[in-house]
Amino acid sequence: MSKNRVFPPLNGSNINRRLFLKHSALAAGGLALGNGLIFRPALAAEITTFKATHGPGLCNCPFFLVKERGLAKNVSLDFVTTPTNADIAALFGAGLVDVSVVPYTNFITLYARGAPIKIVAGSGVQGCVIVSQKGIDSAEKLRGKTLGTFQADTLEMLPYDYLKTAGMSFADVKVRYFGSSPELAQAFINGNVDAMCNIEPYATQALQACAGAVRLSDGVDIYGKNYSDCVLAVRTSVLADKRDAVKALIKGMMIAQQQEETDPAAAVKETVGKYFKTSYAATLDAAAKQPAMIDQRQNQNFILQRAQNLKDLRYIQEVPNADIFDWSLLNEVIQENSDLYASLKLKSV
Repeated sequence: MSKNRVFPPLNGSNINRRLFLKHSALAAGGLALGNGLIFRPALAAEITTFKATHGPGLCNCPFFLVKERGLAKNVSLDFVTTPTNADIAALFGAGLVDVSVVPYTNFITLYARGAPIKIVAGSGVQGCVIVSQKGIDSAEKLRGKTLGTFQADTLEMLPYDYLKTAGMSFADVKVRYFGSSPELAQAFINGNVDAMCNIEPYATQALQACAGAVRLSDGVDIYGKNYSDCVLAVRTSVLADKRDAVKALIKGMMIAQQQEETDPAAAVKETVGKYFKTSYAATLDAAAKQPAMIDQRQNQNFILQRAQNLKDLRYIQEVPNADIFDWSLLNEVIQENSDLYASLKLKSV
């Protein structure tokens, strides 16, 4: 492991009392009719509440819209507050939450430690961005400079691969790990780091705030379009016990994707401030750079390939196989909602 990687710390008097009592006794079972029959109303559908964690980036926007707009039928999301990015993965891995939108890299490290979890769908693609201070416009000019990022995160994988394509490594820079995306963005804006790899909308925030700041890479140049960032992951016990509810969540996220694609301004307006600690303008600008893509089956091999980086950086000992995925629920949702699926702009080919 590179020595340059630094880890962070009612009223009714005229009512016949007798009839009132009789009808009250029937209230739990239904309504008494004049012919002696009782009408029993349908019971309300049971609501499944999932405790959940999420990250700060736009890749989580479909998750946020599911909660804010009630897009998953009979499913409620109870978001657990997580002070740092690392806490998102830690709570999920410890079994304290049921579902999470999480960077695929954090998922892999949890899986490698024996956490009983599966990737069941995607959430957002792209949006990982390396931003540098004015004048640092190449990988070579990063040599000896301080790079801010996050541990075992997709935002660590991009600079790792970016430097590698330039014949460099983390040994050539000073890697400094941060706790949250807003914290890192502020450190960059204040000039406390020379470069950072951050998620949208915080990368755009920094670029707008710092005159001359450079977008060194948005990942598309390294990985191609629609590379995976965050995925929807679920504990295996939840898959076994609440399969229909998980499917409803996946469908809800597809509806959210459709809504984002149709009216991104409304999606941003509903989530900025509460979830994204950036301005409306910066968030709207960034929204197109990190779109929702719930069907990420095509990214399976890409995710597994990045696992080798995690091994090289000593986060895991063995590279996992396709057992980390369970696409069966996603497949069923697609088959059962063909019109919805057909309406989505981004999906696996």
